[in-house]
Amino acid sequence: MAAPGAGSAQRSVALVTGAGRGIGRGVAQRLSAQGLKVALSARNEEELAQTAEACDGETLVIPADITDPQAADRIFTEVEQTWGTVDVLVANAGAGTSASVHKTTDEQWQQMLDVNLTAPFRCIRRAVPPMLEQGYGRIVVIASIAARTGDPYIAAYTASKHGVLGLVRSAATELARTGVTANAVCPAYVDTPMTDATVEGIVAKTGRSAAEARQILERKQPIGRLVTVDEVADAVWLCVTNGAVNGQGINVDGGAVQS
Repeated sequence: MAAPGAGSAQRSVALVTGAGRGIGRGVAQRLSAQGLKVALSARNEEELAQTAEACDGETLVIPADITDPQAADRIFTEVEQTWGTVDVLVANAGAGTSASVHKTTDEQWQQMLDVNLTAPFRCIRRAVPPMLEQGYGRIVVIASIAARTGDPYIAAYTASKHGVLGLVRSAATELARTGVTANAVCPAYVDTPMTDATVEGIVAKTGRSAAEARQILERKQPIGRLVTVDEVADAVWLCVTNGAVNGQGINVDGGAVQS
């Protein structure tokens, strides 16, 4: 399939944050397989190198801490100097924390906002001007089904994901007539290292086995299993290729939240 943008060879540059593993790696591989040049950013340079090796096409590795206030500008500038305008932004970098609402510390609260809300905002803010100039762009934020509902013990995480969905919807409305779209993909529990960490947390708090803890998460989806990385990447690719999909929070959760 041709790169997005009505077949224009110029519209073929993607940036994926949090690209070192999990969903970010899977999305980078999907975009690369579809013919896009893919810039990869995350904190861990070794993991980024592994993602680059797994991609079919040309990649650019840019190690960075996305919570650094200067990171977004530095990353975009490096991509622009190497390849030109970022046509497709996939803001995937994220983190989770678990605590009862009354035991959530200011540090945990701020960490969730910094990673899951402020960092995507800075990336979107930096991406939009050149996208507007060329009249084309695709912005996709990997949110969470926690952007659509609430679960116990993840108040800070849920608040940050609700916030980023609001950011995407507002940006989409503002940009609707410009050729730039903005969407969020909202997965449930995906078979990734982040979910492995959640399993470890359940084991530590409850004494259950890892298999029992994983089964608890699997049963949260009506399909009775974890979502796959490829299923999330499919939703991202829909947002890239379909210009009429705009301002959406696309649930990839096996039917847990119907909307």
